[in-house]
Amino acid sequence: MSNSADSPGTGATGSGPVRRLRFRPVRMLTAAVFALAGLIFFTSFDTARGTDIRQDGSLLKLSDLIQQRSRKNKELDESNATLRDSVESLAESDDGSTRAEDEKLGALEKSAGTRRLTGRAITVTLNDAPPGATAKLPGYPEPQPDYLVIHQQDLQAVVNALWQGGARGIKVMDQRLISTSAVRCVGNTLILQGRVYSPPYKITAVGDPDRLKRALAASEAIQTYMVYVNVYGLGWKVTDDGTVTLPGYSGTVDLHYAEPAE
Repeated sequence: MSNSADSPGTGATGSGPVRRLRFRPVRMLTAAVFALAGLIFFTSFDTARGTDIRQDGSLLKLSDLIQQRSRKNKELDESNATLRDSVESLAESDDGSTRAEDEKLGALEKSAGTRRLTGRAITVTLNDAPPGATAKLPGYPEPQPDYLVIHQQDLQAVVNALWQGGARGIKVMDQRLISTSAVRCVGNTLILQGRVYSPPYKITAVGDPDRLKRALAASEAIQTYMVYVNVYGLGWKVTDDGTVTLPGYSGTVDLHYAEPAE
């Protein structure tokens, strides 16, 4: 049988040379690029669901999320404190206890830090060094970034010295410390009992002002900190506050991990 004129293997008359189809990689590459672009556009639309991705609340920076949680924890603490006051008022109205028992309970609550405390106080303020700080005294190296910010150990040194100086109660920023409180820093922020603070950090202690100041001066850790104050400009200020009232601790007092003493 003779080949037809439109047979793919021959020329127009069926007797000419065979012409093979050529593969064009440029065309295939162009098609692939358009397909990939379409996939990217679809993925972006599906992710944003028609909204601005930069404004999507689910993509907030971690720092923004921490600040949100900190504000929420503050609101919950305040609400918890209000409810606790109401419960205590109702319990005191008719709890069947004697006056001696009430006084003993009040003394225990005061020692635990859950009651307000009024007395003479001092405040210690710590702050990062100013921007562009350099060594102010000869013989010291130019500062590393860690030299210019307040660290967890600095805050702990002040708190420990104040307790050692006979403080009857301590407040860090706007929160009262109790026996289970932990002062922690992440980067240059303070995390205390679920809330986040930035410098300057203020630590207020109720007690004998002179004794508290002597304890600060005697602390070896604070003496080391004072070197950085004098050389690199870290902030340090101690002020007499007169008579102040510290708030009672309003957070949870449940112990999650504890073992009985033997």
